[in-house]
Amino acid sequence: MTVYAGQGDARRTMALLWGTEERKEARPGPKPGLSVGVIVAAGIEVADAEGMAALSMRAVGERLGRTAMALYTYVPGKTELVDLMYDRALGELPTSYPVQEGWRSAAVAWAHDLREFFVRHPWVLQVSQARPVLGPNEFAMIDTVTGILRGTGLPPERLRGVVAALMDVVRGAARTVAETRQAPSATGVSDEEWWRARSALLLEVAPDFAGRFPSVSWLERGDAVPTEDGDVPYLEQVARRTFATSLGTLLDGVTAR
Repeated sequence: MTVYAGQGDARRTMALLWGTEERKEARPGPKPGLSVGVIVAAGIEVADAEGMAALSMRAVGERLGRTAMALYTYVPGKTELVDLMYDRALGELPTSYPVQEGWRSAAVAWAHDLREFFVRHPWVLQVSQARPVLGPNEFAMIDTVTGILRGTGLPPERLRGVVAALMDVVRGAARTVAETRQAPSATGVSDEEWWRARSALLLEVAPDFAGRFPSVSWLERGDAVPTEDGDVPYLEQVARRTFATSLGTLLDGVTAR
């Protein structure tokens, strides 16, 4: 499920994102218990707990003990809500990293923080990068990693590609972990059961597998690494090692450049 940002009213959405929406005049009587911030926080709770597919104005209203109609005074609709949720969630990320030990250690710390953020909020990965939200926290995230990587001395035309590549590596690694965690509940089959059934069948239907695909067989031997943490599923541990290798290789390339 891919969600495209920026589908709502452009002016209203940007005003909500950047906090320039005109405040409504105070009215007599008890203060309302709703606000844009409260609604966005509830939306994040729904998406964290049940996924993007479960997100709706009605679901958010129910979490707040209100009707969906009560929310529209503050947030025009679900499309605008997704933009606000995405940017609000990004506000969790640090915006400063020590660079005394050089840009590389700071870049590694940033990448790990972003990866863990995506794993905490896997629904964020469903918001397409084709059309950015253009909110303040999104820009703060980009500004932070760009500030770190400026220490490489690369010019803007090269650094832009490095930032994009680093983002892709982190998002890809986080998506693998998120999907690994979601697969058992989504399919009703554990990773161990799935692989045990299919690996046996693969040997049965392709007894000459190693001869037909020698490079794949050679590559698989590199995966024979003991598990590091018995509480973490094997495939997630593989994903962690893959992330470390991918990140290290990318940064090696940046250093060489």
